[in-house]
Amino acid sequence: MIGISALYTLAGLLFAGFALTSARDASNARRWGNAAFWGLIAVSFLLGDRLGDVGNGLLVLALVAIAGTKQLGHSAKTATNAEQRAIWAQRLGNRLFLPALVIPVTAFVGTLLFNYTPLGETGLVETKWVTLVLLALGVLIAVAATTVWLRPPALAPVEEGRRLMDSIGWAALLPQMLAALGAVFAASGVGTAVGAIAAAILPADNLFLAVLTYLLGMALFTIVMGNAFAAFPVMAGAIGVPILVHLYGGNPAVIGAVGMLAGFCGTLLTPMAANFNIVPAALLGLKDQNAVIRRQAGTALPLWACNVVILYLAGFHLWT
Repeated sequence: MIGISALYTLAGLLFAGFALTSARDASNARRWGNAAFWGLIAVSFLLGDRLGDVGNGLLVLALVAIAGTKQLGHSAKTATNAEQRAIWAQRLGNRLFLPALVIPVTAFVGTLLFNYTPLGETGLVETKWVTLVLLALGVLIAVAATTVWLRPPALAPVEEGRRLMDSIGWAALLPQMLAALGAVFAASGVGTAVGAIAAAILPADNLFLAVLTYLLGMALFTIVMGNAFAAFPVMAGAIGVPILVHLYGGNPAVIGAVGMLAGFCGTLLTPMAANFNIVPAALLGLKDQNAVIRRQAGTALPLWACNVVILYLAGFHLWT
């Protein structure tokens, strides 16, 4: 049965390929730093469950040391030359995007087949990992189709993938690190502590102030952790469930949904959400790495205010 372990193995092999090609890349003056960084990530995916807590902790510290001492560099090497890419672009035009569409189509159609046809009863894929497995399958199909169609050099998928990851650098791992941080916050009782503080300072008869505090907390914790999914367990455990649901009788679905939307407003305002805000700036070659955040602030702040109004009205007064 195909499950998450197969996806971890696939990701680990890919990062191992990045490490090996980094070590062979003489155009990168810091190639050994890149090789070590991607190699450690490969070890994490391939052997993380065997390293134990201490081993994984040391691995993370090694990653931080490599990135923190600026041992990561950029590669000037490409799998194909500019002339060849220009020829493909002129000859194929927008058809070059077809392989990219294979990935979501495979995930969407495959999920429907597994959910609504006898295919799901075969036991081929673990039920809770169907979408992720099909997403990975879509990537493999897209790579195979592109290779057959364009006939690039054999190592082009790995070389170009590594070049993209080198451009992003350590920020590519930030979502994974922040998700882990959210789990640590929840396990260490941060939500309970915040809830105790909120209960002590919030007036018992002021629903609006409770809503405001909950949504402000979602935005601020997201700004700190860079991920609304990491912030949600903290604020839901602190204010969302005990105060808004149990004390004021709010609609849990509305409270959860609007709380996440408020968190996403925080995502628009923080460099900690590197995959949304810093990575695009790096890929576009912007001189100001916070340029994306500056442009999004005018949307994030009014949208957050709208969420306050929506939750106050729809979460308590307009539902039966």
